[in-house]
Amino acid sequence: MANQELKDKLYRIVFGSETEAGKKFDVILIIAIILSIFIVMCDSLFRNHLWVMRSFVVLEYLLTIFFTAEYLVRLYCSPKPRAYAFSFFGIIDFLSILPMYLGIFLHGARYMLLLRSFRLIRIFRIFKLFSFLEEGHLLLKSIKDSLHKMIFFFLFIVIVVICLGTVMFIVENGVPGSQYTSIPTSIYWAVVTMTTVGYGDITPVTSIGRFFSTLVMLLGYTMMAVPPAIVTSEMVKNNRKQIRRVCPNCGKIGHDKDALFCKYCGSDLEPTEKTKASKDKTKKEEIESNNQ
Repeated sequence: MANQELKDKLYRIVFGSETEAGKKFDVILIIAIILSIFIVMCDSLFRNHLWVMRSFVVLEYLLTIFFTAEYLVRLYCSPKPRAYAFSFFGIIDFLSILPMYLGIFLHGARYMLLLRSFRLIRIFRIFKLFSFLEEGHLLLKSIKDSLHKMIFFFLFIVIVVICLGTVMFIVENGVPGSQYTSIPTSIYWAVVTMTTVGYGDITPVTSIGRFFSTLVMLLGYTMMAVPPAIVTSEMVKNNRKQIRRVCPNCGKIGHDKDALFCKYCGSDLEPTEKTKASKDKTKKEEIESNNQ
């Protein structure tokens, strides 16, 4: 019993943010994460100063011990340790402590400690910003739904780039001072030009080549607008699905997905799984209250 009480107390502190102790723990955790990220960045700046490097390494190990203990405590007090270990936050928590131990055997692996920056997502829980997380879930779902379109578009771009590189090789090959010595080199130029990166390491010499480069640049600007449009279209579609609940009384739409009553006439909406569970819970509480 004492062991279970300890687990419950640790669970409220480590996983919860409603209690004062839970809020303080989350704040300390975020400060430690920010400090760890700052140390790793400074570590890369003062690599030639031995005493500074040693100080940073000691601080990194102390923070890693703290994060390791925190991860083990989460596993200990979690009602479902396996579910937590393979959840999004569980994987991020594990990956945030792994690089420091790998750094003992692999030089430079500890710089992957910057993965700890993902743990800053917990700041949403502290400041009650879960509505932003829901928007993030909508974005991820939209990207997932548009993935097949994105893959098709990517393959289309690959074909276009190969064709453009080949044409440029035909135009510029054999011209004195030309850097288009092979088709792969020309394809590389096409990728750099279409993405508007423009390194300038390969440039056309002939007038036809420069004119063709201008067309490729303009085409690149056009192509860059397509992926955001695809994702935005899916976001609008998913958002409409969420708010297209119809009121059985007045027939109007535009209600929130978790709404219990119509915002126009006030009548009950068609129950979803979430609203039905909420109503059942409310009804159960009313019955228990009446029995008492």
